Amino acid sequence: MNKAKLIEFVQKALGADTSKAHSGHAVESVIDGIKAGLKKDKSVQLIGFGTFKVAQRKARLGVNPKTGEKIKIKASKTVKFVVGKDLKAKL
Repeated sequence: MNKAKLIEFVQKALGADTSKAHSGHAVESVIDGIKAGLKKDKSVQLIGFGTFKVAQRKARLGVNPKTGEKIKIKASKTVKFVVGKDLKAKL
């Protein structure tokens, strides 16, 4: 499912009187809320769904696939998702 299909799903779930634009704003608001939560608290927990967490990646050596040359990759931040119990049970 991509973002457009998610917006259509939200529109159907909210009812016939909801426009696609309003559904799009709802989806965008949820995504913006998750981003803000990660930036502020480093974690967003949605009970029954899962938890988004900011994680650190260590600096490491990598290989340039084009040339085969070894390169240094800087330390960076990433987001990890841990699946909640209820979602895991439904999969």
